[in-house]
Amino acid sequence: MAGNNMKIAQTFLSLPNADATEADVLILPVPHEKTVTYNHGTRKGPNAILAASEQLEFHEEDKNWAPTRHLKLCVLDAVSDDLLSAEDFHQQLYTRVKALNPHALLIALGGEHSITPDMVFARMPKGGTVVQIDAHADFRESYHGSIYNHACPMYRIRKQGYDLVQIGIRSLNSREAESLAGDEGITTWFDRQLQHPENWQALLSQLASLQGDVWLTVDMDGFDPAAVPGVGTPQPGGLSWHQGLDILDALTQNKAIRLCGVDIVELIPESSCVSDMIAAKLVQKSFSYWGKAQGFDRREANGSQTGVEDD
Repeated sequence: MAGNNMKIAQTFLSLPNADATEADVLILPVPHEKTVTYNHGTRKGPNAILAASEQLEFHEEDKNWAPTRHLKLCVLDAVSDDLLSAEDFHQQLYTRVKALNPHALLIALGGEHSITPDMVFARMPKGGTVVQIDAHADFRESYHGSIYNHACPMYRIRKQGYDLVQIGIRSLNSREAESLAGDEGITTWFDRQLQHPENWQALLSQLASLQGDVWLTVDMDGFDPAAVPGVGTPQPGGLSWHQGLDILDALTQNKAIRLCGVDIVELIPESSCVSDMIAAKLVQKSFSYWGKAQGFDRREANGSQTGVEDD
């Protein structure tokens, strides 16, 4: 596939960007698409999410505040994969993320799921837990001859010693199943299993008991394709919108963890724009839930919304 030369929209909610060194929330577009194996178009995901954000209200109803009155946002320049080898691209992504303000919440917009490990390694160098919403285990050691394939990110992450909590899994091969079952550092909540209320509550309890550094990676195919049809490799079943928000709420309300970043990947824009809007709303929910839990609502109202009409 040729490199993508598209220009990425540079704002979220059409709000002016704060300086990256002063922003509370950094939004990083990563329109990387080199290894997709079914539907194509994940490179268009970041643009679609940013464009859909223009249709969101500033007020966030769940936490009952307007987070951008208090939070400063910055949409960063996209990480380009033009003319780079796979190894060079992933090194560039690691270097870019490593240089970002560690105190800001990083929200990355993919692109394919292969981007996640490099950001985790850069943001959580001492280890931690990766919480994965996904239809697929993504636990192949390599696929189509590459460790950088979108079928491999969780294997790469676990190989470096990070714990995994996998949620909504409903597609994997026999070798992946054996590897997951034999590893005490991995908890896999299969989609069918989560249809039982007692298992759903057990998952939320596990998330509420996590400690240390945590990264949340959201492959949009983790949601029910009836709600999110625009994904690279759809599978029947999956999480509802509100289940996704329950996971986000459990993590942001947990005072024993530091949420180091969120990535939202594998979105493919579609004509109804429903998938695009859900992803954009998930970005907003992420920084709203996080910001409210961190007490930013008690800070002076001089965020990105300052001076902007809320009509």
